[in-house]
Amino acid sequence: MITIDATNKTLGRVASAAAKALLGKHSAAFAKNVVAEDGVKIINASKVTVSGEKVTDKKYVRYSGYPGGQKIESYQMLTARKGETEALRKAILGMLPKNRLQAKRIKMLTIEK
Repeated sequence: MITIDATNKTLGRVASAAAKALLGKHSAAFAKNVVAEDGVKIINASKVTVSGEKVTDKKYVRYSGYPGGQKIESYQMLTARKGETEALRKAILGMLPKNRLQAKRIKMLTIEK
């Protein structure tokens, strides 16, 4: 289990370190088609920082597929609704390859406030 402390670190740097560890790039036995056996645990997720005006300007977009079904949410609204853990999880998910192993890799992630 790899532990990452998010205290006073930016969201993107913590997310990229976690994504590299979930991919298994830290290991000598790295292979693209194999899920790494090491899990990743992020502690102090509530103490992660976001630089600049991203608190209000950063947007998360989702679409249901129906007309008028596009929902746009700012970082501030997302963290108020679900906490910093969800913003961190979405950032890590966006850095993982979009393939069949993505769901298996994200299950190896544990985020604590």
